[in-house]
Amino acid sequence: MTEAIRGLEPQIFWSCFAAIAAIPRPSGHEEKLADYILKRAGELGLEGAKDDCGNIVVRLPATPGREGVPSVCLQSHLDMVCEKNADKVHDFMSDPIELVRRGDVLTANGTTLGADNGIGVATSLAIMEGGSGEHGPLELLFTVEEETGLRGAKNLSPALVRSRTLLNLDSEEEGALYIGCAGGKDTVGRWRLATEAAPDEAVAFRLSVKGLKGGHSGLEIDKGLGNAIKLLNRALLRMAELGARLAAIDGGNMRNAIPRECAAVLYLPSEQQGKREELVAELESTFKAELAGVDPGVRLTIAREVAPPNQVLEGDLQLRVMRAIAALPSGVQRMSSDIPGLVETSTNVSVISTTGDAVVLITSQRSSSASRLAEMVETVESTLQLSGAELEVSEGYPGWQPNMDSHVLKVAKGCYRHLYGRDAEVKAVHAGLECGIIGERVPGIDMISFGPNMEKVHSPDERVYIESVGNYWKFLLEVLKTV
Repeated sequence: MTEAIRGLEPQIFWSCFAAIAAIPRPSGHEEKLADYILKRAGELGLEGAKDDCGNIVVRLPATPGREGVPSVCLQSHLDMVCEKNADKVHDFMSDPIELVRRGDVLTANGTTLGADNGIGVATSLAIMEGGSGEHGPLELLFTVEEETGLRGAKNLSPALVRSRTLLNLDSEEEGALYIGCAGGKDTVGRWRLATEAAPDEAVAFRLSVKGLKGGHSGLEIDKGLGNAIKLLNRALLRMAELGARLAAIDGGNMRNAIPRECAAVLYLPSEQQGKREELVAELESTFKAELAGVDPGVRLTIAREVAPPNQVLEGDLQLRVMRAIAALPSGVQRMSSDIPGLVETSTNVSVISTTGDAVVLITSQRSSSASRLAEMVETVESTLQLSGAELEVSEGYPGWQPNMDSHVLKVAKGCYRHLYGRDAEVKAVHAGLECGIIGERVPGIDMISFGPNMEKVHSPDERVYIESVGNYWKFLLEVLKTV
């Protein structure tokens, strides 16, 4: 048994969680975990199936006396966000996640934990292994590529799901029942790379923003966290006043994460080196003051560039890229007028990269209002177009409209009050849950989403609170017995 989970309850759940932590599962490479699940289902004599997209389902018969109860689907996604600290040596395609217990939380050693959505996958596996009590017929649905555009849900074969009640196990707050989510789109700008020789007698160096917390660009967009791309761009604009020329810029690596780090290679005239140090110190002090209460670890660093490219962006292109990043909104744009405390509309500057032929900027827009989502996308499109970028807008995904008359919601609320003597919170979330898409693929399905307490998902600080997992597990079993 992995030392980090020794003695944790429910033991069957944590054993399953440790098992999947040892199986690499980046988005688009979930086949090892899918094969593991289907193989184990076969060993247990259970029916398993797979659709053309790679989504899988395992069907469990009812426990004795519950055969006539309508089938319920437990749904989770197989993939995880693969983020690591810059100094962490880890290959997400082959290395297991190293679990670490720190007091009342479980986290990972320098990488994302994969609790999003390893919690849901481990839950279904534990039930498959016989860890539940009474239940009717169950379908355990595992989708693929949730984190990179919800591809599995979008291409889900409706024949794979026979149930008309679904419990999505991909939420991150124990005691909350989610009944709605935001829709979203990605807007990508691409500037064709045009370069020229680096200036003579200029010194190449790397300027980096580091030390930010990062986080989920939906769930934590309202926290005021630092965005490494936006911060570094502010520094680049000031460096340009000293005559700095940009050779490359790269930052962020997930469209649905607030970027934690960003770095640029610059050339600066030799006579400006002293002013460079002063400017970096000034800007780092400014960033620290601005983010003191939310992201105090921010750093702006300089390092010598050992093998400079000897090419820089043409002056006009450099200015257009920098001005576009400066003009792009990033963060909360509007709060909901219907649900207090809920973000309605947001946008995130997510990833920037310099490739062999282009500078590419990925942004992500979310909203629970279809019309305001369209408006936000139009704002980002217009900014990028005015800067001369070529545009690509993703197909996006729909929001999930709340249904306060949901039967499974009423059952879940009753179960929670019975167990804990208080009411569960009924919420919507400013993130993309697969429920909205599954509801379109399987019309008429009744859904809620819930999970244990988690923080900092999509970052190496991701953690799950151990005690809340026990509460979540107990609640799930009560719902399965009652629904």
